[in-house]
Amino acid sequence: MSAASGKAQRAMVLAAGRGERMRPVTDRVPKPLIEVRGKAMLDWALDYLAAAGIAEAVVNLYHLGDQIEAHARGRQRPRITFSRETELLDTGGGVAAALAQLGPGAFYVLNGDVVWLDGLQPTLERLAQAWNEDEMDALLLLQPVTDAYGYDGPGDFAMDPVGRLCRRREREIAPFVFAGVQVLHPRLFDAVPEGAFSLNLLYDRAIESERLWGLRHDGRWFHVGTPEAIQGAEDALHDLSATAVQK
Repeated sequence: MSAASGKAQRAMVLAAGRGERMRPVTDRVPKPLIEVRGKAMLDWALDYLAAAGIAEAVVNLYHLGDQIEAHARGRQRPRITFSRETELLDTGGGVAAALAQLGPGAFYVLNGDVVWLDGLQPTLERLAQAWNEDEMDALLLLQPVTDAYGYDGPGDFAMDPVGRLCRRREREIAPFVFAGVQVLHPRLFDAVPEGAFSLNLLYDRAIESERLWGLRHDGRWFHVGTPEAIQGAEDALHDLSATAVQK
């Protein structure tokens, strides 16, 4: 990849989903507000954006959206605006509905329920340095399946030596899982369907034009998909913190 260009200045955090696999917890608390080590998962994402110098972020709302709005409204960094959905629009439809708030350039999109630890360099900074809008429509952060805490799926993508992505083939295990953090360019949303659709539709289009790229995460990443996984992630983070103190 060549030098970064068109560095992302704004961001979106996806926080509208129902969190079905996290029920019954999400019957009363939206998944992004579930706490891991004393901090809502939404705040893990927003704190990383603030540290990266992102001044404005859009948060989309649907399931128990009033709770999320009340929680996030008082933040100064980043400044939050909301995209309220009257029906669930899935990941792609949710971003498409907020494009006018995200501006004409590339932007970060973070899942509102991801927990990660940076490696030697801040993750969002690494993505910014790797981004090249002349070659890319999307740049996805990827976690090696073998080092994805709490994840037991078959993976999502394989990556060639320069960073272009392709899909896992049927009945195969892919080396990387999408980590829920990415940089997207608005042109990825040209000619998209009305209403709900998944970002996977746009990833597949970008693969066909060789414009879907990946960046391997060099820190820790935690899949917090079920109520049981909350305690597991907290225990793992505690162990990592204790190990760091001992060193």
